[in-house]
Amino acid sequence: MEYDAIVIGAGLAGLVATAEIADAGKKVLLLDQEPETSLGGQAWWSFGGLFLVDSPEQRRMGVKDSKELAWQDWLGTAEFDREDDEDFWAKKWAEAYVDFAAGEKRAWLHNMGVRFFPVVGWAERGGYLAEGHGNSVPRFHIVWGTGPGIVAPFERRVREHIKRALVTYKPRHRVDHLVTSNQKVVGVSGSVLAPSSAARGEESSREIIGEFEYKAQAVIVSSGGIGANFDLIRKNWPSRLGTPPKRMISGVPAHVDGRMLEITEESGGRIVNRDRMWHYTEGIKNWNPVWPKHGIRILPGPSSIWLDAEGNRFSAPNFPGFDTLGTLEAIQKTGYDYSWFILTKKIIEREFALSGSEQNPDLTEKSMKKLLSRVLPGAPDPVQAFMDKGEDFVVAENIENLVIGMNKLIGNKLLDIEHVERQIRARDREIENPFTKDLQVTALRGARNYLGDKLIRVAKPHKILDSKNGPLIAVRLNILSRKTLGGLQTDLSGGVLNASGNAISGLYAAGEVSGFGGGGVHGYRSLEGTFVGGCLLTGRVAGRSVAEALG
Repeated sequence: MEYDAIVIGAGLAGLVATAEIADAGKKVLLLDQEPETSLGGQAWWSFGGLFLVDSPEQRRMGVKDSKELAWQDWLGTAEFDREDDEDFWAKKWAEAYVDFAAGEKRAWLHNMGVRFFPVVGWAERGGYLAEGHGNSVPRFHIVWGTGPGIVAPFERRVREHIKRALVTYKPRHRVDHLVTSNQKVVGVSGSVLAPSSAARGEESSREIIGEFEYKAQAVIVSSGGIGANFDLIRKNWPSRLGTPPKRMISGVPAHVDGRMLEITEESGGRIVNRDRMWHYTEGIKNWNPVWPKHGIRILPGPSSIWLDAEGNRFSAPNFPGFDTLGTLEAIQKTGYDYSWFILTKKIIEREFALSGSEQNPDLTEKSMKKLLSRVLPGAPDPVQAFMDKGEDFVVAENIENLVIGMNKLIGNKLLDIEHVERQIRARDREIENPFTKDLQVTALRGARNYLGDKLIRVAKPHKILDSKNGPLIAVRLNILSRKTLGGLQTDLSGGVLNASGNAISGLYAAGEVSGFGGGGVHGYRSLEGTFVGGCLLTGRVAGRSVAEALG
């Protein structure tokens, strides 16, 4: 055979797997339906956050973490309840992931040149009891260079192997079938797509100009999830999250279509946990879109007032940054598919960040000069651009004009000025003392006990309606599609299993298509920083397993 292994999908998991196989001296064919400009896939667009446990960065910030605490948090978040079947391998992968995050993950990346921003972020804070959902401590480590910074070392390794003729990379090659023989996967076949000048992330042509078939001893599927396929999202939408949103925006490029899930299933691969998915509640329409329905997620601090579409404040712990899917459920059960933040100039200056490599030029470009500009008065430049040009922002000097602007934005007098003002004034009265019964105020004061939050992430508690803190800002928040939490069930070698629970000879999976490991390593929820990290671990495991099997 011309190739020892074939990898389908040149995202992060595919690059990692390809590099690991080629490191063992084996020949790899790397196929992707997109043009070469999209090498690195979704990871390139990411904020580059990684879940690490008991890291030097945490210790320098005074954070005491441990593998035991991380595992407690993972179990409380995942809520595995299908352990005899769909969650069997997922839970084993979860144990392996926490071991990886508390063990060699950081050193492995550090040896390849990956560095981290010194302030560790605190995502998915939970807000429940100790054994419930959420991170007990900050664990969100931002890669210096964001998504491109985490893709770069693996792209570099793959390109070095291309020069050595160990890797052949063929973009615009869309796999349509897995070739099987005697119950073994022996290759792939598909369509050659017309050359495309589409820039990274832009929707590319699906014009077919040829066909192909390649054989190999092993095939790794690393093609991503269903985040841009709204029909498939709605089809799999779980009733526990209410009705599927009629209107969504997309957090991923159009090529994240889930095609290879069905194709692999047709060849005997088992898909599990279809009803588990991860979508954000703080999406805003991109004023400068790259792909269709392009949305950006706000990474909020904990101070903004969160209202439903009718102007009712959400109950605890549905605060910004605490429980993504819990708040998604609360939003969907209102009968509307959007909600609102109300905040002040002081809050947006300190607490608003935008997810994505392109929205954080200081971190992505590794520019200390740009990074230091964040401490200057005013919102960060990317946030200011959305305030000036984005359709989801309303700015006003007082609450009456703010609510009028909110109603104008939605084209309906749904929000009552007196009702909205009453709730915010009630919250503001709780600021008078260092103690309070308002759990959001308690939470933001508690957050400032963490040095990282106090320095750069959480505004000093203040009254929303005090004019000296203004102007007031309202942000319409859309549902933003993102991740598939279920997927192809895999064993701890990355081998794809069939309906009988047996590994399909020659077939492996890595990344989001495998639910980031085992068909759903996250269970029902994510602790964040675990999607990119899941691609790293599963790509590494699958690549090394294939290399070992090839001998």
